[in-house]
Amino acid sequence: MKTNYTAVLLVLVTFFAISFITNILGPLFPSLVEDFNISLAVAGFLPFSFFAAYGVMSIPSGMLVDKYGEKFVMLVAFVMAASGSFLFAMQPSFFMAMGSLFLIGSGMAMLQVAINPLLRVSGGQEHFAFYSVLAQLLFGGAATLSPIVYSHVVQSMAAGEQSALINFFSANVPEQMTWLSMYWIFAAVSVVMIILIALIKLPKVERKEDETSGALSIYGQLLQNKSVILFFIGIAAYVGTEQGVANAISLFLERYHGLDPVTVGANTVSEFWLMLTIGCVLGLLLVKLLDSRLVLKLFSAGAMISLTAALFGSADISVMAFPMVGFFLSVMWSVIFSLALNSVAQHHGSFAGILCTGIVGGGLASPIIGLIADMTGDLRIGMVVVYITLGYIFAIGYWAKPLVTNKTVKLFNKASANNPA
Repeated sequence: MKTNYTAVLLVLVTFFAISFITNILGPLFPSLVEDFNISLAVAGFLPFSFFAAYGVMSIPSGMLVDKYGEKFVMLVAFVMAASGSFLFAMQPSFFMAMGSLFLIGSGMAMLQVAINPLLRVSGGQEHFAFYSVLAQLLFGGAATLSPIVYSHVVQSMAAGEQSALINFFSANVPEQMTWLSMYWIFAAVSVVMIILIALIKLPKVERKEDETSGALSIYGQLLQNKSVILFFIGIAAYVGTEQGVANAISLFLERYHGLDPVTVGANTVSEFWLMLTIGCVLGLLLVKLLDSRLVLKLFSAGAMISLTAALFGSADISVMAFPMVGFFLSVMWSVIFSLALNSVAQHHGSFAGILCTGIVGGGLASPIIGLIADMTGDLRIGMVVVYITLGYIFAIGYWAKPLVTNKTVKLFNKASANNPA
């Protein structure tokens, strides 16, 4: 099949846009707490609103794609993201923030379901693995860029820089809430994506069995399988870990080390996502050399050690250790997801929908961390939640029994043949 490079490029740009919009909450967390005058537990409901949308929309999105097609769902998704961004930018309040983030999260969930099969068909099945890795690299690149853009815009506004963009933000954003400018940017990005999707002709997607959603009875059947439940918890634990750390970084550095959240905090969050992206590349190599369950155990242990250094080390160590947590988290999503799908014999599309619903775990961690931190007066104690989720992920490496294990390269076969025991 001939590669449709225009459609592939659109999908890759969509991955970039999703990540650029999704991963800004961490750098904004200190400002949200201060400007809305809320506790950490209450602030935790902001990421909960976003990720709860994944829990609500993942399975229905698959059904919508099956009925109306990828293009329609992508357009609706970015309309929702644009609407949520505009609403929050024009009416900044805590409750508007929750509603806005739910709208944006719903749009992002719909996009995640629609674009993977579209990428397979547009790029050709034989190139799907390559384009999937490229998409993940762009996803990580956008997550790295988003906090840098935030820091630059806020500093430019504070310095009174004269440019059309900064003048627009200054005229439309409250002086004490300069971070709100990011939601005007998100709205603009969403509108640009709507125009691009409307103009580009997309190929018809013949969905494979593992990309389609089944009847409700199939979901009920799967949910009676103990492994399905355990892997669902595993996905929730991973996303809770990722977001729990990302959302705490800037706030932690400000509270315990007095570091500026707009500069050092945002930069450290950016490096967290950068290291997570770099780790994905190494992870691709490791799962070709080692059993993925061993890789999962090694990286889980590395994440716990790095988190401990970040929470209890000096300011310099903390700034270096938080990104290293991102590095060790890098392989977890793909390894858990592949172990899960390889642990059931059929209904992979429906199972994938259940697993994606587990993304709601990303929203559950932050309120729990905030509640414990508020009750004890110590954010470090709140971060115990992350040790629990990492411990669960570590345990997956022991109890997972996939029907098919990842194929590894046998480096020493030739040597063994030449030198028999």
